[in-house]
Amino acid sequence: MVTDTEFILESISQGCVTLADGEFLIDRLVKYVGNGRIRWHVEFRGHRVEFTTGQLKKQPTFRRKMLEQAGVLPPQRAGASYRRWALDLRKNAIELPWRDRPVDAGFVIDSLVSLGGDRWTVDYQGKVIKFTTTKLRRQTSFRKRMLLKAKVLPPQLDPVAYRKWVDWLIQNATEAAPQASDALMSEKSWLDDLPELAGWQNEALHDGTN
Repeated sequence: MVTDTEFILESISQGCVTLADGEFLIDRLVKYVGNGRIRWHVEFRGHRVEFTTGQLKKQPTFRRKMLEQAGVLPPQRAGASYRRWALDLRKNAIELPWRDRPVDAGFVIDSLVSLGGDRWTVDYQGKVIKFTTTKLRRQTSFRKRMLLKAKVLPPQLDPVAYRKWVDWLIQNATEAAPQASDALMSEKSWLDDLPELAGWQNEALHDGTN
């Protein structure tokens, strides 16, 4: 596994674009909140690069992600200088609710797998996300859970279109191979693994049509 620093040094040796202090001026930093976690989007020359708080605090990770996704290498700052810069950046961020976060327009799941009863898993790029039938049929719950577990926000569909899409998924779902451990998993333990996200418990009351 190549470290962030090794990747950066290799890229420098290949002649990547390295910016000086006066050249690296981001357009804005957006803080997306409301789904139980915080995500930051650095907007730079038409590129939007997503970070967790931890990634934003670590200079090598920050430089690597900017290099990979925006094609430029931010200047190397001394440790204390970078920490102050990153702190000032976060203090001046624009805060938006998660619904305003840009959707992943090319969102396509790999498959929906039926585990029997009203239990399902959505397979998405190697990740397996658990759902009950209720949470799968409720668009807000589906989008929140995909964002929380797979770090992807599906597009918002018209309620009728979403129901048709889910019906099609269910009709074409694959059956999971029976597992011995399935018999030991009660409905209660399954539902316990699907906690409501903090701050969203009341949303289901307004989401009956989705």
